[in-house]
Amino acid sequence: QVQLVESGGGSVQAGGSLRLSCAASGLTFDYACMGWFRQAPGKEREGVATIYTDDSSTNYKDSVKGRFTISQDIAKNTVYLQMDRLKPEDTAMYYCAAYVRSFCYNYFLRDWTDFTYWGQGTQVTVSP
Repeated sequence: QVQLVESGGGSVQAGGSLRLSCAASGLTFDYACMGWFRQAPGKEREGVATIYTDDSSTNYKDSVKGRFTISQDIAKNTVYLQMDRLKPEDTAMYYCAAYVRSFCYNYFLRDWTDFTYWGQGTQVTVSP
């Protein structure tokens, strides 16, 4: 049974930092595209960042480039999202997702229909 479990969300003031974790179990971590997505109330879901587990290549949404960093620890089957210089507009529920046996294409940030596995989400709230 595949499980993705996110943690690390919370409430911070603008300019602060948070580190999200996504622990994956029950799936082959090799050759997978792992992604972080977010959805704010009343808004559509959007892709934030992806990482290809084979070579750690990454893609980022333009508005988070230079502030967010996606990384992985293969030994722990865990993907991280380090979020620095947070802004109120980063407030959302953040979800981890996996697309096994696939490279990460940049368009995955706009079209995540092939991501088979999703976590339950972790809330990030950034106050002004």
